[in-house]
Amino acid sequence: QVQLVESGGGLVQAGESLTLSCTTSGLTLSAYDMGWFRQAPGKEREGIACISRSSDIIAYISSVEERFTISRDNAKNTLYLQMSLLKPEDTALYFCAAASDDTCAGTWRSGGRFRAWGQGTQVTVSS
Repeated sequence: QVQLVESGGGLVQAGESLTLSCTTSGLTLSAYDMGWFRQAPGKEREGIACISRSSDIIAYISSVEERFTISRDNAKNTLYLQMSLLKPEDTALYFCAAASDDTCAGTWRSGGRFRAWGQGTQVTVSS
């Protein structure tokens, strides 16, 4: 059974940092492109970062590109999202997801090509 479990969320002040982790089981992480998504209250889910299975393709949305870093450790079956200079508008439930094809090189932001999802970890940034 494929499982993705996010951790590392919390309440921080604007300007601070957090690192999210996504621990996976039931799959060989090196065979999957991985993404981070978030959903704020009253808003649609948005893809924020994507990393290909060998980390040769990394993509971000513009609003996080200079502040967030996606990375992966395939040996530990873990995906990471380092977030710095957090803003109140980053407040959301953050999800990780796995895609079994070459997703990060194409249209990944909608999330439609991701087949496995975690339950999310809450990030709240106070002003």
